[in-house]
Amino acid sequence: MELFKSMDNLEEDKNQESIETDVEKVKCLIIGSGPAGYTAAIYAARANLSPVMYEGLQPGGQLTTTTEVENYPGYPEGVTGPVMMEDFKKQAERFGTDIRWGLATSADFTGDIHKVTIDNKKVIEAESVIIATGATAKYLGIEAEKKYAGSGVSACATCDGFFYRGKDVAVVGGGDTAAEEAMYLAGLCKKVYLIVRKNYLRASKVMQERVFNTENIEVLFEHNTKDLFGENGVEGVVLIHKMGTPEEKEVRINIDGFFLAIGHKPNSDIFTDYVDTDEVGYIQTIPGTSKTKAEGVFACGDVMDPVYRQAVTAAGSGCKAAIDAERYLSEKS
Repeated sequence: MELFKSMDNLEEDKNQESIETDVEKVKCLIIGSGPAGYTAAIYAARANLSPVMYEGLQPGGQLTTTTEVENYPGYPEGVTGPVMMEDFKKQAERFGTDIRWGLATSADFTGDIHKVTIDNKKVIEAESVIIATGATAKYLGIEAEKKYAGSGVSACATCDGFFYRGKDVAVVGGGDTAAEEAMYLAGLCKKVYLIVRKNYLRASKVMQERVFNTENIEVLFEHNTKDLFGENGVEGVVLIHKMGTPEEKEVRINIDGFFLAIGHKPNSDIFTDYVDTDEVGYIQTIPGTSKTKAEGVFACGDVMDPVYRQAVTAAGSGCKAAIDAERYLSEKS
């Protein structure tokens, strides 16, 4: 009886070892989904690169948290973010992309064959890699941000500002991004409150001057966001003025939209030993291309774009990445 038990254990050990050392070779690996990843997949599949895509923790990317998308060409009546990403996915699958759920947990780009580990178990050995892991918007951490996501809370004024024409909105942040978002919204909205935690703006002097010279922008210095309120969406924000001082007081302002502009974090941590990044973590590519410092590794979408961060620009960069990958593999062979 003990003999059979030992043999069973041995078989389990073999199976475990097989799982731990599972290796698959592919021609083109795409890490991440969203407009950039799916577009790269469409082009790579049509170029017979037999792409394998791992979608990551959020299949479809940030757009899956967006309600109406009205500024993407080809959808004259508008479309929801999740539906649009499902369309992208179906088109990628139509041409043969192998789309899988999984998270890239480590990478090694030191050799000609690039190794990427999925879920700390499976190793993919790829002749070319397209990084489309996106960037994650930074949030304040209050519960109301989740409650009103898509119902008054946004991390992209360019994406969602149109829905607040003629209304009152607030922008949180004190840097150039916040100033730019406030300026953009000021051209659409009746009133824009710029909520700044400190008693000064971190934005460049030029942007500060533009903000201060725009009549419908009111800067609220030394204000911290405590909460949001509203029945069927955001109707107002609760602020704390001069928090932690004897002058501390609660302030309530009626608004229709609440925009976060405190930055994004590129999802590039596992690649930084092999590609160049800026001080924030955005992957740097050779100008005019999607090529990174690592030969055969390409980057597209929000993980390499600190400026535009739009679905249409991400899709365009995904196209470039697939074409660059196809030319690289063609020259290599």
